[in-house]
Amino acid sequence: MTSTDVSGLTQLGQKTDLPASPDTAVLEKVPTGQSGTKFVVRFTAPEFTSLCPMTGQPDFAHIVIDYIPRDWLVESKSLKLFLHSFRNHGAFHEDCSIDIAKRLVSLLDPEWLRIGAYWYPRGGIPIDVFWQTGTPPEGVWLPDQGVAPYRGRG
Repeated sequence: MTSTDVSGLTQLGQKTDLPASPDTAVLEKVPTGQSGTKFVVRFTAPEFTSLCPMTGQPDFAHIVIDYIPRDWLVESKSLKLFLHSFRNHGAFHEDCSIDIAKRLVSLLDPEWLRIGAYWYPRGGIPIDVFWQTGTPPEGVWLPDQGVAPYRGRG
């Protein structure tokens, strides 16, 4: 059984205030313990919130992040705090989505990462944003993200 080294973490296991913005949020990583094994890690944030940069009104999204670790895993509490830091942050849907993915790529240097950001309608139009670092490696089971296209109440 593999043990994960958590000695360098600053947020896990203690009270941590919500970061004021995504720029001040501290994302942390831990060694995978499974280096050399190809597997997919999925994080789903069905209640993601940010602010419209023009009106200040809240925007909501269902975000799915899949990645294949190389040597590092994102520590989940730090990811939750990072994602929650967007709730008072004004940015367009596309910018929020891509900024989240690029920040994780910068932190983790994963073998592969994708984000699916399924935004609820604003002005009657839902916006979905998809990005990935490249083609996923062969031989890895990569399930569908499981989020249906927006259909309204119909």
